[in-house]
Amino acid sequence: MTLNPDLPQPFDAAHFADPYATYERLREEAPVHHVRLPDGSEVWLVLRESDVRAGLTDPRFSVNKAHAGNGYKGFSLPPALDANLLNIDPDDHLRLRRLVSKAFTPRYVEGMRQQIEDASEQLADAFAERLKADGAVDLITAFANLLPVALIGDLLAVPEADRHAFAGWVTTMLDPGSSGELVAAIGHIHRFLLDLVADRRAERGDDLLSELIAARDEGDRLSEDELVSLAFLILMAGSENTQHVISSGLLVLLDHPDQLAVLRADPGLMPRAVEELLRYVNPNQMAIRRFPTEPVEIGGVTVPTGDTVLLCLAAAHRDPERYADPDRFDIHREDTTHLALGHGIHYCLGAALARIQLHSAFSTLIRRFPELALAVPSGDLAWRTSFRSHALRELPVRLGL
Repeated sequence: MTLNPDLPQPFDAAHFADPYATYERLREEAPVHHVRLPDGSEVWLVLRESDVRAGLTDPRFSVNKAHAGNGYKGFSLPPALDANLLNIDPDDHLRLRRLVSKAFTPRYVEGMRQQIEDASEQLADAFAERLKADGAVDLITAFANLLPVALIGDLLAVPEADRHAFAGWVTTMLDPGSSGELVAAIGHIHRFLLDLVADRRAERGDDLLSELIAARDEGDRLSEDELVSLAFLILMAGSENTQHVISSGLLVLLDHPDQLAVLRADPGLMPRAVEELLRYVNPNQMAIRRFPTEPVEIGGVTVPTGDTVLLCLAAAHRDPERYADPDRFDIHREDTTHLALGHGIHYCLGAALARIQLHSAFSTLIRRFPELALAVPSGDLAWRTSFRSHALRELPVRLGL
């Protein structure tokens, strides 16, 4: 594959601060663009909602890196982290998904609602004490990342002392300060999960990880790499994405006091508000990369076999051909469908759990802290420098005067 040195590179500092402006400009020029990523690799960026939605279910698009051409880079993960659901095509994907799906069904997760609400209240108590003592507090470290880490940690029975170290390594992996930090973070995650599986194998419990180990050791229904990779994906996705919807979502609510007032007056609107926030500030800018197994025409462009395709969820969610006035945050929006939790066989396994956590987190924060306000101007907030994830580094808040 011959690299094209003249390809545009749209992911610059301005993009990281406001990616939606970049996507709007590109989408107005064409629905599909051939661009270069910050790591130098070439991708086809798909921006129109109808094309993104179709691409998520197109059987000609593989997520298996064995189908990638020479230009693909991406994360270099050890096999024990790479054999997860995000990198596996239908047959093996469905086999692995069935092994863990019962822990994430809407009925099972509904049974966790009281546990989730209790956890939110306990975190709010500690958050209130921090606000009282310190004045300004980072909502991410003091609340937003604590809730999902606690719940996913309980699901897999991860020792409490290790949960936040793991979450920190994931954050570094997704937003490293250097290549050395990236390699170190992946190494920490790898060793931690190997040790966790070994410890649980020696002493089983009634948690999900113990069930997966039994499926590996007694039923031979998954390989050792698949076992560790499943644990990695559940812990990473379960802790990473929800915390950023909580923090970015609260920022949106504080920046839209009229909408916040409506929501506070009518808590029954919370389910609809959660769906609108998932559309409006979903941290995952892209679906997992795809590789055509044959030439594919999309948006009037023929993408060659093996090239890398990025289906841009963030652009799809602001597509005026799909959503009326898409840049407006509106908790009364009747069209609550979106792609934030996926579409097709890669639909988010933990969607029901994420929705209940978001409902509980926002409801608790709005009710318990009616005077909550930003501690710095919103324009001074720092965002990740990543084309994959639009997420706040911190969200300093205080109680209003």
